[in-house]
Amino acid sequence: MTILHTLGDGLRAYLLLVPQGVVRILFLSLPVLLLIWVLRLPRERVLSSQGGDRWDADLRLGAGLALGIQILVYALL
Repeated sequence: MTILHTLGDGLRAYLLLVPQGVVRILFLSLPVLLLIWVLRLPRERVLSSQGGDRWDADLRLGAGLALGIQILVYALL
């Protein structure tokens, strides 16, 4: 065995000590925090460059929908 095998086995053993529930919470918290940040952005910063008063001019809607679907999929895994 090489030194990389030894380091890899040690890292694997260390990471196996982390409970699965904690990993799941950390894994889901990142897109949730990102969704909160996106939804709190000021309207002036998220308007499409095409402008107008179209319903899809505010980019938060699409980003929020994409993040919501991602959170749902990750929660079901």
